[in-house]
Amino acid sequence: MKGLDVLLGLQWGDEGKGKIVDVLSPHYDIVARFQGGPNAGHTLHFQGRKHILHLIPSGIFRPQTMNLIGNGVIIDPLILMQEILRLRESGLDPAQNLLISRKAHLILPTHRLLDAAQEAARGKDCIGSTLKGIGPAYAEKTSRQGLRVGDIRSDGFKAKYEALRKKHLEQCRFLGFDVQAYQLDRTFGFDAYEAEWLKAADSIADLPLVDSEYFINQQLDEGKQVLAEGAQGTLLDLDFGSYPFVTSSNTTIAGVCSGLGVAPSRIRNVFGIVKAYCTRVGSGPFPTELLDETGQRLRDEGNEYGSTTGRPRRCGWLDLPALKYAVMLNGVTHLLLTKADVLNSFEEVKAAVAYELDGNRHTRLPFELAQPGLEAVYASKPGWQQPLRGITHFDALPTALQEYIQFIEIETHTPVSLLSCGPDREETIIRENFLHLWAS
Repeated sequence: MKGLDVLLGLQWGDEGKGKIVDVLSPHYDIVARFQGGPNAGHTLHFQGRKHILHLIPSGIFRPQTMNLIGNGVIIDPLILMQEILRLRESGLDPAQNLLISRKAHLILPTHRLLDAAQEAARGKDCIGSTLKGIGPAYAEKTSRQGLRVGDIRSDGFKAKYEALRKKHLEQCRFLGFDVQAYQLDRTFGFDAYEAEWLKAADSIADLPLVDSEYFINQQLDEGKQVLAEGAQGTLLDLDFGSYPFVTSSNTTIAGVCSGLGVAPSRIRNVFGIVKAYCTRVGSGPFPTELLDETGQRLRDEGNEYGSTTGRPRRCGWLDLPALKYAVMLNGVTHLLLTKADVLNSFEEVKAAVAYELDGNRHTRLPFELAQPGLEAVYASKPGWQQPLRGITHFDALPTALQEYIQFIEIETHTPVSLLSCGPDREETIIRENFLHLWAS
């Protein structure tokens, strides 16, 4: 059956979405990003090379697959053009299979300044922003003052840009933020970044731009296969995540409809990506976090450092109450389990099955996940203690890993249909029942 499938993260991001989209994209005519911005970092490994994408959908390395940056994504033109340049240097021209929605909003250089100024003003109560301008850009969109990709070639673009620039700089000064001393990245101060940003905005306007809502629906009407690609993770959702330590968009299934312009009835399957353990970047509650040698061991074995920020990720055991919550919110039909290989050497593998607070046990996420005294209740499983390299079928997996997977399936009432056993696209085991989705 043809239609639109959705792939999104079920934890705090960094679940391995980029790799899985790359693996699945040969089955699709179109891969479409529906939310987030350059705070995303999707890492792909193949043919001995590592690629990191921030804005471009992860199907870009499959020439037969069209890739769409949807209206729900916010775009920093300079970061996008730098990403395109890196792909061209590797021998790939994204202009051949990349489309951009005219309705996607722009991240201005002053949005990034404002992001840094607001985070500095919060002091010890900072939320752990990636400082990419995400929050201020989405806030401007909500307040109906934002600029969109389609505005770049309009007569009023320069005046609107200057008005927003002036407003943002005044806000930074009010917060006592030194604009000229701040480096927006390792290369540019504000003035240099802005000059390059304006050049990049001109270049973006020359790329293939579309009315993405019409494009997607027409493609679906013609029987095309579409994969919607999410960024971040369900537990960072603006409405349902661990607020206020969340991102500024809807990372759940709801974001697909608003971020691409498709009706809920268009959605067919929902693929939920989940690590065999948990990680989180930045501030916020994390009930299963390990602040000991085991946590550091997970970080080292899994190379848990942000592909966007380079920050070390906080690490802990799998959180099943949180996972079941994410499965419920998204209507997940298939779980895709990643980084099982990181646990290869562990003698024991744990997963939280409940929370305990004031002597009472809870299996639901509380309104305030960071309540003092809340502790995870664990179930322990034996580790498999052997490498997974070379295994190509589920039946050949170590018995202990098969039992761990079955444990997750029973707890979530959802099948684990794919297992990632390493970073390379070839290190992936797909179950037969999953392959049948594209057989018709």
